[in-house]
Amino acid sequence: AQEEEQAVAEKDVVAADNKSDGGEISYLAWATKSLGWFYGLVFLSLSFTLVSLFVMNLLTARRENVVPSALVAEFEQHLEANKMQEAYDLARNDESFLGHVLSAGLAKVSTGYNEAIEAMQEVGEEENMRLEHRLSYLALIGTLSPMIGLLGTVDGMINSFKLIANTATGAPDPQALAQGISTALFTTFIGLVLAIPALAAYNLLRNRVSRLVLEVGIVSEGLMSRFQKKPT
Repeated sequence: AQEEEQAVAEKDVVAADNKSDGGEISYLAWATKSLGWFYGLVFLSLSFTLVSLFVMNLLTARRENVVPSALVAEFEQHLEANKMQEAYDLARNDESFLGHVLSAGLAKVSTGYNEAIEAMQEVGEEENMRLEHRLSYLALIGTLSPMIGLLGTVDGMINSFKLIANTATGAPDPQALAQGISTALFTTFIGLVLAIPALAAYNLLRNRVSRLVLEVGIVSEGLMSRFQKKPT
């Protein structure tokens, strides 16, 4: 009996402390406590990775990094002046998608126009694969986040039902029961919050990259078309 009275007194002290602190726990503190250190670290790491990947892919998918207008104008000037070496050096020293494609085409143009086009297509496929590979990490985060949230949901519900099963008599402690349910809900919520922008960013950037890759093909073939032999 004395032990029960002491437990009740301790609960009253905790309740009094909560009221003195403002009556209600803050939303951030509630979320942090519900997630725990494991899910908190996992979701925090995914959040920073998502932001980093989005910024990196956004900068890579800029038009000036894929099809720089200055490179097109200067390359065309060199071709019109019949300065092939200068045009090749210009394209080779340029780190853009178009620069790699044009340098590959000029390197093979002496063997024939068709060979130059094939070399450009091969380099274009490699560069496109590199861009798609980097973008795929956004889709990976968009797929993993709700799965981790589902894991937290199952984990939280198991803990709640375990508490109910271990309560021999009477009702389980509502605060302890709410802890498992909070873990289940918050992990699902955070997982969806990460997955939705990740998948949206992936699809938007992939469409932009596809348009730019198509533009690279059109511009590069247009610049190299002067080497095509005209039928007599």
